Amino acid sequence: MKSLLRRFYFLILILIVYRVGTYIPLPGIDSELLSQLVKEKGASILGMFNMFTGGALGRMSIFALNIMPYITSSIVIQLFTVLSPQLALLKKEGDLGRQKMGQYTRYLTIFLALFQGYGLAVGLENMTVSGSLHVVSSPGWIFRLTATMCLMGGTVLIMWLAEQITAKGIGNGSSMIIFSGIVAGLPSALAALFDLGRSGAVSGGFMFIMLMICVVMVCFVVFMEMAQRKLLINYPKRQIGRKIYGGDSTHMPLKLNTAGVIGPIFASSLLLFPSTLIGFMGGVEKVDSWQYIVMTNLGHGKILYLTLYVSLIIFFSFFYTAVVFNPEETAENLRKAGAVVTGRRPGANTADYINYVLIRITTVGALYVAAICVIPEILISKYAVPFYLGGTSLLIIVSVVIDLFQQIQTNLLSDRYGNYMKKYSALGKN
Repeated sequence: MKSLLRRFYFLILILIVYRVGTYIPLPGIDSELLSQLVKEKGASILGMFNMFTGGALGRMSIFALNIMPYITSSIVIQLFTVLSPQLALLKKEGDLGRQKMGQYTRYLTIFLALFQGYGLAVGLENMTVSGSLHVVSSPGWIFRLTATMCLMGGTVLIMWLAEQITAKGIGNGSSMIIFSGIVAGLPSALAALFDLGRSGAVSGGFMFIMLMICVVMVCFVVFMEMAQRKLLINYPKRQIGRKIYGGDSTHMPLKLNTAGVIGPIFASSLLLFPSTLIGFMGGVEKVDSWQYIVMTNLGHGKILYLTLYVSLIIFFSFFYTAVVFNPEETAENLRKAGAVVTGRRPGANTADYINYVLIRITTVGALYVAAICVIPEILISKYAVPFYLGGTSLLIIVSVVIDLFQQIQTNLLSDRYGNYMKKYSALGKN
């Protein structure tokens, strides 16, 4: 129990340090003009990234890039393990291979942070409010260099904080960083929601119905995130000398939503990018222009937007699942261990069966994630529900809380087992 409390206190301390860093602004930024600009473009990709950063992007702090470059580099390295035979072999080398891949991920994170930081600095120089007021007071190479280095340093610090949470705290560090950012914005989002009721924009009955919808959605997400398809694995009996080993049975769990929130995040980023780009270009000038057509059809709640959103979520769910889970490799590992999936021959037959099951549960999982993300999109477009209450944020919050409770339970069980072993050792000595 004491070790668990130490881990919990360490987690709280790291999150406090992170939240303090989100309020340290970049030099040379007019904060009032920037906050006005973020409000104007809240429905663009800036609004989504500002949600993940806990408002750090809206305040343009040194943590504006947040943990996103690290997550992007981790996904890229995972993709390259499929494409590169060298990385695939490195992945199979155990702890040493994981350490090497961790180093490659950090190097790529620094490169992406420098690239994104410079792009953000150049973008800030071009941002204006009311057509003439510049967000950056003194644009130039000095500002670009300073902003790029500060943003890169902030990302590296967050990456280190996330790794410390994973090693010495509770839960996955990257997930906890994003989780804390979303939760930090929930009070203001709920306040904005209740203001809609106070101002008469929505009725009290609608507020009650929407709260019930949120409760039902949370329960449904918890149920689906914990859902698993268990494959029965048998280990045949083997006689070595006079002793018989094996003969046990176990289960191989296949998670329903293997891709997690990767699908909604990537889909939202792709669909919001055109409107964000048009906003930076000065908005819509003519009704018959291509900008007007894009803004009209790719807005929240539009048929084309929802269709593309669902399609991209399903595509990325299957794509990411195929990257992180290899049925052939799993079947080969089972064969080497002497394990057999009940009713299937080892080797190719087992791989085909696992692939068959994986396709079916991934289809259900992708459709479930799409439904959870589309319902808030409709509420956002028709009833101006705050962006923080979107399906992506709901999935992240529920997934992180479930993982946190599971790790707490694991720590409690390991501590209890350790205490039992100490007692048995003491009794053996006596």
